[in-house]
Amino acid sequence: MQKNPAFSDYLKARRKLVRPQDVDLHTYGRRRVTGLRREEVAQLAGISVDYYVRLEQGKDHHPSPQILDALARALMLDPPSTLHLHRLARPPSGTAPVLATEDVAGPDTVAPGLAHLLGTIGNVPAFVQDRFMTVLAANPLAIALSPRNAPGQNVLREAFLDPAERDLYEDYDQVMREAVAGLRASVGERTNDPRLVRLVTDLSERSAYFLQLWNRHDVRPKVAGHRILHHPVVGDLELFHEKLAVTGTDGHLLVVHHAAPGSPSAAALERLARP
Repeated sequence: MQKNPAFSDYLKARRKLVRPQDVDLHTYGRRRVTGLRREEVAQLAGISVDYYVRLEQGKDHHPSPQILDALARALMLDPPSTLHLHRLARPPSGTAPVLATEDVAGPDTVAPGLAHLLGTIGNVPAFVQDRFMTVLAANPLAIALSPRNAPGQNVLREAFLDPAERDLYEDYDQVMREAVAGLRASVGERTNDPRLVRLVTDLSERSAYFLQLWNRHDVRPKVAGHRILHHPVVGDLELFHEKLAVTGTDGHLLVVHHAAPGSPSAAALERLARP
């Protein structure tokens, strides 16, 4: 029987992150495992230990939605992580997505209209990335904000491997946690995609920190937020960022950074935009 390793790995990783005291389980003596035991997860989910073992080994391809929800409660998964569990339990058929019209972006390009838009909003840093966080197009101010925003760069790879990126963010560790969790959310059940495998393999070999975060299997959809950056040219910047899905594409995002009108950060962006 064909196994489902992505589902199996997810259960194992999340089980290790839940402590007995987190779910009101009393323990006695020294424990040899990190997190919960298999029998404890089974008890919390209301299923047999044998059945949970088969699930964790990836041997059962048809757990019901009710079973998956029970596992999510036992493992204290939040809504995005619960959705990810459901998606992993039913891996895709491998068929390619159908795009809505002919005038849309291919897997490695952006539509002409969106490319034009990037050029017209030159007063704010903006770029388009694919679901694997590779930049497909960017305006000059995005590149001035950080060279990793240049087309062809993978923003996740550069963030972990370029020491300058650690100096750029005031909350670097939080940014990295969100970035890795966002990658898992964007690829979903497509864990065998060659582009993802190459990226994860490369980063795992070159960054122990990335590997540590990747092995947690955290899942967080990419959302808007706000950051403080220490820019080497214009100094500190307090910027909001928006992450907008590009319709008619396979997971492309338009990422826009902007400052509050009239703020020192807005003035700094204006200085950065000057030739």
